[in-house]
Amino acid sequence: MIDTAERAETLGKYIIAHAATVRETAKVFGISKSTVHSDVTKRLQYTSPALCAEVRKILDVNKAERHIRGGNATKKKYEKDITGQIGGSD
Repeated sequence: MIDTAERAETLGKYIIAHAATVRETAKVFGISKSTVHSDVTKRLQYTSPALCAEVRKILDVNKAERHIRGGNATKKKYEKDITGQIGGSD
């Protein structure tokens, strides 16, 4: 079994290498979003402060962009619904 410090470092390196979100990282590693978040924001701070700072930059960008991603997903969903229901009349 991998120890938490090593796991935190592995998660941090993955987030940096792939500019991944917490959700994407959790899915790849098969762990919860809460575990990923606590590992890269709390545990990593003590074991590798420089890596933690790099991860924090990416997480801040992801947080700033999440409302845009959510809006685009909703837009795409409803565009798909509308194009399937309206036969081009107008």
